[in-house]
Amino acid sequence: MTEQIRVLVVDDHPVVRQGLRTFLDVQGDLTVVGEAADGAGCVAAAVELDPDVILLDLRMPDSDGVDALRGLRERGVRARVLVITSFPEAATVLPAVRAGAAGYVYKDVDPPALVAAIRAVHAGHVLLHPEVARLLATGREHSGDRRLTARERDVLAEIARGRSNREIARGLGLSEKTVKTHVSSVLAKLGVQDRTQAALYAVRTGLVNAD
Repeated sequence: MTEQIRVLVVDDHPVVRQGLRTFLDVQGDLTVVGEAADGAGCVAAAVELDPDVILLDLRMPDSDGVDALRGLRERGVRARVLVITSFPEAATVLPAVRAGAAGYVYKDVDPPALVAAIRAVHAGHVLLHPEVARLLATGREHSGDRRLTARERDVLAEIARGRSNREIARGLGLSEKTVKTHVSSVLAKLGVQDRTQAALYAVRTGLVNAD
């Protein structure tokens, strides 16, 4: 049996939620486990339903997508978040990425591409629309990468490819304990809070490709 990817759909428009549910539920490996209409509802539903992927709109009344991302992080929700929005401007994109979004696509995305994006984010990849990657590239640059050792850069590249500590250790010929130490050092030097933000940094600075 194909492993089911449990999806939570968050959008303030009922017709959008219903359309996404109808489309996603016919995919063999996707199942919509719930819906929410705003950021607070997203956090509550995620805590209750424990989805694998959250498909999140950004512009919603009361509490928006960035509020949701922050709330999810505060509550320790494990789900990967794929932002789907109509607004490409940097003022909207950058806060969402910094708050922990693992992927970012636009609402005019082709349906098969959306399904592929959900699968990719669930698999641990960082997924950015090319225009989003360009916006990030023009944002504030960090100096932390200049303080990384060569080995830490290797580890960061592997993080950006969605590899676990065990996989990184195997690929680089290191112990898992050593990899864990390198990961902690990378996060501290870059001034980021988790592996997803470190991966986004690696993509933005061109250390790895955004595809």
